[in-house]
Amino acid sequence: MIKRMQTEGLVDLTGPRIALTEKGKTLAEGVVRKHRLAECFLIDVLGLPWATAHHEACKWEHVITDEVAVALAKMLGHPTACPHGNPIPGSNYQSVPFTKLSNLEIGKSFIIVRISEELEETAGVLDSLEANRMFPGREGVVTNKSKDGEISFLMNESGSQDSVTVSSFIGSRLLVTTRQ
Repeated sequence: MIKRMQTEGLVDLTGPRIALTEKGKTLAEGVVRKHRLAECFLIDVLGLPWATAHHEACKWEHVITDEVAVALAKMLGHPTACPHGNPIPGSNYQSVPFTKLSNLEIGKSFIIVRISEELEETAGVLDSLEANRMFPGREGVVTNKSKDGEISFLMNESGSQDSVTVSSFIGSRLLVTTRQ
């Protein structure tokens, strides 16, 4: 597979590591763009659960043409991030400084920015995050950190607070920005 990718000009094998060429980067960014646009459509328009939409988007990313991707982006209002907060290549995404939830001290307020790709790929995690309404843009405050790495926090929304506890695995991969 790698040899074929080299023959097609997608990877460079001359250095100590396999590296994407400009052609390879462009192709990869196109696939990621189509995947994230598909997630936006499947979640925001069709109302599918996060995990289902992510798995479907993994299939769609290979069959959506560039023309359809342009039409999807237009129909969706040119989103800059997927529903999990990850930037859509080719959009006007404006990054904000972020850190891992696990880096925050007790009492620190935060806003969820992104659900990392590793969390998207881990069985059951998207379902759990969605069930706890842990969406990008939700605000919270860290209330406890256990010795085994679990993190407890209160999520604020419309005057109500939800108490949530996540594993160290999730806490070290959930990306947040802090509030002053």
